[in-house]
Order: sequence, then C-alpha cells, then structure tokens
Amino acid sequence: MKHVKDNRITTQHGVGLIEILITLFILAVGLLGVAALQFTGSFANKDAISRTQAELVASQVAERFRAAARPATVGDGMVANNTYFNNDSYNFSLLSCADSGQPYESCCLTRPASIPNCEDNTCSEVQMAQYDGWALSCSAVQTNPQTRIAVTCTDTNGVDIYSCSPGSRVRVILSWPVASSNTRKYTKNADCNPSESDSNACVVKDITL
Repeated sequence: MKHVKDNRITTQHGVGLIEILITLFILAVGLLGVAALQFTGSFANKDAISRTQAELVASQVAERFRAAARPATVGDGMVANNTYFNNDSYNFSLLSCADSGQPYESCCLTRPASIPNCEDNTCSEVQMAQYDGWALSCSAVQTNPQTRIAVTCTDTNGVDIYSCSPGSRVRVILSWPVASSNTRKYTKNADCNPSESDSNACVVKDITL
C-alpha cells in the first residue's frame, strides 16, 4: 500500500510588504530630492529677480544723471549737481521710514513730506536730485527690500566746485545680501564686498556724463 504525501499550499500573508516598504523608501528619497531642488530653485529665482531689477535700476540711474547733466561752468564737458553724488540721497538714509523692514510700503507708496514734489512742480537742481534719489531707491527695493544703491565718482579735478568734474567716471553699484550653501556658491565681487565678511551680489555700471 502506497502512502502519498499531501502537497499543501501554504498561503503567506503580507507577501508584498517588503516590496512596498522598499518602494516607499525610494519614493521618499525622490520626494526629498525634489523638495531640495525646489528649495534651491526658489533662492536662485529670488536672486535672478533681484539681479534683473538691479540692472533696470542701474540703467535708470544713468538716464537720470544724463537728463540732469548740464554744461560745466568750469572746464569743458557735462556735470550733474553735487547732491547726486551724496549717498545720503539714496536708500532713504535721511528718512525715518527706512527703519521699517518693508521700505517700499512705508517710504514709497506715499511720498514723504521731506521729498520735493517734482512731478507737479518746478524743482531746483538740488530738489531734483533729492527727488531722483528717492524715486530710484523706491525702484531698487520694489522686488527686494535689501537692495542698496551706492554712487561714487572718480573725480578728475579735486579743486573745482564739482563733486564729479567733467569727464570723471561715475560708478553705480546696486547690491543685495546673498547666502552661500553646499549647493550654492557665489564668487564674490570685490566691488560690492569691500570686507571679507561681506556676502553680497551686485550689479555695477560705469558711466561718464
């Protein structure tokens, strides 16, 4: 008499659990990568917006300088009023609203009383320079409240009445702070990072009136 063993099929519950866990792990790693990419991309996008706006404002500064230029009474060439080369004219330096973290809302949506109204009235050269400094500063902080304007002149004649004599080189710098990380490295421009501890990106424009 033969004894035949029964072939029994044993059902194993949760046979796909390991595969599911591995799939979830791979998916989680992928999602973390996408999140990191979006995080890095948001910083890059902010920097790109700041740089684009800075380029536009730097061109506006050059246009305002040339519009305000007049023939020099001493020497040959064109000059702009000395107030244009006073950095207190920019970045709301003499305005109390500059203490706000959002200078565009506090300083620009309503013209401060100390800024002359050169849109509806005739202004002197000094008043026009003050108005232009305010208007340009408002344009600079419209997309990034940390953007700053600096105007310097390599004066060719230090004894005349002009802060920037005819033929001198005017340098306009718009800078804003940036942060480096393991995924984002900046090559520092000495023009906007005079100190080793500074970490700024900038747009530089050189002009001659």
